[in-house]
Formats: sequence, C-alpha cells, structure tokens
Amino acid sequence: MIVGLGIDVVHVSRLEHWQSVPGLLERFFHPEELAAARSRGKGCILSLAARFAAKEAFGKAVGTGLYGMGLKEIRVENDRNGKPEMILYGRAKAVFEERGGRRILLSLTHEHDSAIAVAIIEGA
Repeated sequence: MIVGLGIDVVHVSRLEHWQSVPGLLERFFHPEELAAARSRGKGCILSLAARFAAKEAFGKAVGTGLYGMGLKEIRVENDRNGKPEMILYGRAKAVFEERGGRRILLSLTHEHDSAIAVAIIEGA
C-alpha cells in the first residue's frame, strides 16, 4: 500500500552556486554521495541536483517536510545496475518508520538545467 508520494524539481544553477560556497555541499550531502557524484566528472552537479531533489521529495512523501532531519541522514546511491536507492539514518529513518514506511521507490532524472525526483513510500 502506498503511504506517501513526493515529487521535487531543482534548478541545476542552484547547485552550481552551492559548489562555489566552501563546505556547503558537505553540509547537505553524505560523504559517499559526494564521492560518487564527483566520480562522474562533468555530470557531478547534475547528479547532486537529482539527489537533492530526492531528499526534498522524500520529505514531501513522509508528510513532514525535512523538518528536524539532517540532509546527510538521507543518502541516495545507485545499485550496480544504476537504479537509485535511498538509505536513511537517524531522525529520517525514525520518521519514515513512524509513518509506516517499509520501502522507498525512487526515480531521478536530469536534463541541462533541471533535476526531478519522485519518491513513493510503501507501507504494510
């Protein structure tokens, strides 16, 4: 059963600006997210924009926004086939479980100046 749905769009220029502010990306992204994105070379900012959109979409899907959660508590990675997956820690994981979440389905896309993410939370 679906217990939550969230969607978000991020303008890539926002992340390009963040890249110029020392320490800002490290504040919003898990170290493993940053390492994976940086390994993509020119695609780094597109990857980070999609991951930031995923975090926002998750907040909408749980129905609380990101209030009280650290953005680094929400990590997006790709499995060996490229499928995006969300790993939760701390307060983000607790809120997810309190809302009856069992599984997160995630879809990401990016194109030139925009990145979009959809998060669906399945429950029991």
